[in-house]
Amino acid sequence: MLDDTIAAIATPLGQGGLAVIRISGGKAMETGDALFVAASKFSTRLAKAKTHTLHYGHIVRDGKQLDEVIVSVMKAPATFTREDVVEISCHGGIRSTKAVLDAVLDAGARLASPGEFTKRAFIHGRIDLAQAEAVADLIHARTDLALSAANEQLAGKLSQRINTLRDDLMQVLAHVEAHIDFPDEDIEPDTLDGLVQRLENAGRLIRELLSTANEGQLIRRGIRAAIIGRPNVGKSSLLNQLLGRDRAIVSTVAGTTRDTISEEAQIRGIALVFIDTAGLQESDDAIEREGIRRSRESLDQADLILHVIDASEPLTSDDKACLADFDGKPRILVLNKSDLPNRLGQAEIKGSPTVSVSCLNGQGIEPLKESIRNQVWDGEITAEMLEVMINSRHQEALRRASESLRTALEQLRAGTPLDLVAVDLRIGTNAVGEIVGQTTTEDLLDSIFSTFCIGK
Repeated sequence: MLDDTIAAIATPLGQGGLAVIRISGGKAMETGDALFVAASKFSTRLAKAKTHTLHYGHIVRDGKQLDEVIVSVMKAPATFTREDVVEISCHGGIRSTKAVLDAVLDAGARLASPGEFTKRAFIHGRIDLAQAEAVADLIHARTDLALSAANEQLAGKLSQRINTLRDDLMQVLAHVEAHIDFPDEDIEPDTLDGLVQRLENAGRLIRELLSTANEGQLIRRGIRAAIIGRPNVGKSSLLNQLLGRDRAIVSTVAGTTRDTISEEAQIRGIALVFIDTAGLQESDDAIEREGIRRSRESLDQADLILHVIDASEPLTSDDKACLADFDGKPRILVLNKSDLPNRLGQAEIKGSPTVSVSCLNGQGIEPLKESIRNQVWDGEITAEMLEVMINSRHQEALRRASESLRTALEQLRAGTPLDLVAVDLRIGTNAVGEIVGQTTTEDLLDSIFSTFCIGK
């Protein structure tokens, strides 16, 4: 498939000022020349043009002018894919963009599969697998922190650590295998101590990387925070205050919210999906019961609960039932209506962080945001942490590596035959190599790149 010339729309579909059709492969220039007619009679064919130059003209198919375009010529190896690349910038209408793409496909290119441009960049050695994943993270970044973490990974900060770790393990493995090849040569005590020390250092580095997994996934995907409580305690008003706009209908009539409402916001650099739920209480109304069912379904998927309580009234039986039902989940008790006299018994709400707010005037909303941030992220977010935020695939590979290296270390200390030690060392080294693509399978690559958009 690497012999094919591929093409795809590299910009979002829809109406816009511009759209870009990207062509990559050995026949990219030939494909472009079959369609592009330069506006100037002094212009040369794309195949003979200098690399990294722009050319103005038109896309013509079967004698019909399709669009006025600017064509970028980028020749291998100084391109994203390390192949010849032609990019056609045309007008961004849906029909015009599709017409240009269809012409490119008819001229001999094949429609790219999801992530195929980035996959070719990886296969041709321009980026490693961790950097390829960072491309997708960069595109899908929802917060400034996620963007920074993706840029650090794309720059190779994580890859540098992984490659250093793998090189150290390869040296230990080579040393062990050398002694397997020459069994009459015993490992000197000092040499053995050195190998043990190197494996201990490797294990320590793996544990440091694994410690970033939860934060890395949190930054990439954000968290789901469900707003719960009995009817008319101010759940929808709280959602509006957190979003900074009127999203949910607010009324003094109990039970206004009959369905779940989801909205995304950034809180201290972390993406949160707030879910405003129907009031949790017994009801004879069929529609209200369905809303309550959906609320409980959302609660099962929530990472954090914001339990809203009316602080101007004593706890009701519904309040107490709700407190008991979700006692084991991460939550913050939001004591609303702080602008009114407090009639809440403090002894009844112990055991969870509490924040007093007034959804009427916004008092306490900023401390609530800080409390949310502290619940999902303990400590400061430093630049060094963003450099090595691993994802779930990296986490799984490092866990396998950690287990294999732990076994190899125990075997070395116990004097186990070195051929058995080498087996676990090789498994651990290969697991580490999977992160940057030094050891991988076609199925793994297909799984990773299938999550990309087609034009990337």
